Amino acid sequence: MKPARFEYAAPHTLHEAVSLLQQHEDEDVKILAGGQSLVPLLNMRMARPELLVDLNRIGELQYIREEDGWLAIGAMTRKRAVEESELVRQRQPVLFEATKLVGHPQIRNRGTVGGSMAHADPAAEYPALALVLGAEMRAVGPGGERRIAAEDFFQSYLMTALEPVEVLTEVRVPVLEAETGWSFLEVARRHGDFALGGATALVRLDGGGSISQARIVLFGLSAGSVRLEEVEGLLIGQRPGDALYEEAGALASRGLEDPLSDTHASAEYRRHLAGVLTKRALGEAVGRLGAGQPSEEGRG
Repeated sequence: MKPARFEYAAPHTLHEAVSLLQQHEDEDVKILAGGQSLVPLLNMRMARPELLVDLNRIGELQYIREEDGWLAIGAMTRKRAVEESELVRQRQPVLFEATKLVGHPQIRNRGTVGGSMAHADPAAEYPALALVLGAEMRAVGPGGERRIAAEDFFQSYLMTALEPVEVLTEVRVPVLEAETGWSFLEVARRHGDFALGGATALVRLDGGGSISQARIVLFGLSAGSVRLEEVEGLLIGQRPGDALYEEAGALASRGLEDPLSDTHASAEYRRHLAGVLTKRALGEAVGRLGAGQPSEEGRG
């Protein structure tokens, strides 16, 4: 199919883009970044905007740099640039390694960091990373810049806190602290397919070997990425081990609300995955703090 008729604008500056959104605030306007999600929707006429605002000529939104303990990533930065960035590899290895699991190389060549965040697909890797890493989004509208914590940015299925007149300009990710164990894994039918489910975790231990900090996020299992705060509470103060991971996995499985059921996997299977992925994610994260490395990584 071909898209329905729409008007097209390609601003060269952020100011021009925001002005366009403000001028057409009462119309159905879509923003084009990498187009990996929007273009198929346009072609199937599931999206029928009156105006398409293309951000690809705005060079000021493409960068990766370190600022005061954060990695600042321009919203129009391609995922390929993240995958090839030595700065990201050294300062935020979770983001670096997880990016390799995003679709196929062609997808990473075009897909943008900001586009993935703004689309908020429940099976996408980047929203889950934003939650587990404690990322901050920066958006610009007619009233200036707004900073939004990841926990507040993702609201529901394909919905974010962005206003219609705002442009997502930057994603800021904290530099990974030393002595932090991490994991990122997902289950898919084939490499490059959307995840049937995934998990990512950060773990720190105190001097006695007990868990002092933990963050765990599941994705692809329900209407959005979910941080497992109840499971995190269970872990604090405990010594890591298989029995604890089993208990954490069981709690994650029981606590998963409204698991998705579709042609790819049933709700029952996704609930099962919640437990399995939680156990594996914790084991890998803690394993990175030891002398050896986990033997299994990435996709199941």
